[in-house]
Amino acid sequence: MRGLGGRNGIDVAVVGGSIAGCAAALAARRAGAERVTVYERAPGPLGERGAGIAMHNDRYAELEAAGFADAAMPWIQMTRRGWYVRDDRPGTDPRGRRVWTTNFPFRTYNWGPLWRQLRRRVPGDVAFRSGVEVSRVTARPGGGAQVHTATGSSGHDLVIGADGYRSLVRAAACGDVRPHYTGYAAWRGAFPATRLTDPDLWPDDELVYGLFPGGHLIAYRIPDPDGGAPRINWVVFTAPPPGTTERLDTPTSLPPGRLPTELTGHLTQVARELLPPYWRDLVLLTTPEELFLQPLYDFTADRYTAPGMALVGDAATVARPHTGAGAVKALQDAAALRSALAGAERLPDALAAYDADRAPTGRAMVDLGRRLGRMLVQETPDWAAMDERTISDWWRRADGAGVFGGRTLRR
Repeated sequence: MRGLGGRNGIDVAVVGGSIAGCAAALAARRAGAERVTVYERAPGPLGERGAGIAMHNDRYAELEAAGFADAAMPWIQMTRRGWYVRDDRPGTDPRGRRVWTTNFPFRTYNWGPLWRQLRRRVPGDVAFRSGVEVSRVTARPGGGAQVHTATGSSGHDLVIGADGYRSLVRAAACGDVRPHYTGYAAWRGAFPATRLTDPDLWPDDELVYGLFPGGHLIAYRIPDPDGGAPRINWVVFTAPPPGTTERLDTPTSLPPGRLPTELTGHLTQVARELLPPYWRDLVLLTTPEELFLQPLYDFTADRYTAPGMALVGDAATVARPHTGAGAVKALQDAAALRSALAGAERLPDALAAYDADRAPTGRAMVDLGRRLGRMLVQETPDWAAMDERTISDWWRRADGAGVFGGRTLRR
């Protein structure tokens, strides 16, 4: 077996070139891999995506120390989280009645600029093959795995699956592990903060939860992809209207400008009837070209590795976004994989160490996402009847293990 840590370095392939894929390529190269090839099916840069990401300050510090995040990646600091409910009494604050305020030490990012920064950090000697779609991955009898594309196949000592929730690498490593539809979805939008009618009413450092029966809104500012004024990023979690479930129970997403009338109309109805006026207007300021739908699924693979294969990011685990740790976990996976590869003499030992480290984290985050989804969407309490004490107790029950924002990264 070839040694690791730069002594006769191994040949690594990464399937998927998004945030998880770039981080995995960095991890493999820094661990001493002699050759790294990234296969990304999209033909051009991925930096045009504009969804928001939140990262706990402590998780950022750990990832910075591990070399997978730094201050040059554009970010905005949040310091507090405000929880609001609608109150129709005359003279009420248009933001609604604030039922709770908590400290919220999180940085917010824009997916596109974060990807671009990670992509720039991938060493030039890594072969980044954009526009190349992998059709399947197979185990090699002599060790390693084979990557198959339309133009042929290539063998690698290690194939890292960073190819998302429909992962071909996961199918090869773990068999039939399918994402489960949760029964509800996330309507998402982002637009320039200059469009807000009364921006001073909402502090820049506040992340907002707008609570309503059967769901909630989250809103916060994120960096502009071109370095201009911040953008508003918002998400509304709730169940879609009756009759649409059949189209959503197979993993999919509806990109900007592609939402059917009934789904756009359902969001409009929820915003007008259930959200406080300020957050209602924020949602309705979003144009159809800025609006997309993310049906929510979750799963975790039983294991993160198989002979010659490893999984990172959504290929390994998809937890519901309520956990505040999706991108964080992908970067943590990469950091842990680097440590495992650099600290072992044999690849099987490295993969065993990586699986023992990250598979329990995946299970913990899926469990938290399901619990928060039940309490924030599927079985919501009477928000209007709650005060600071009752909602604080409610949150402690929701995040009993204290892993909201992600687990501590092991060194």
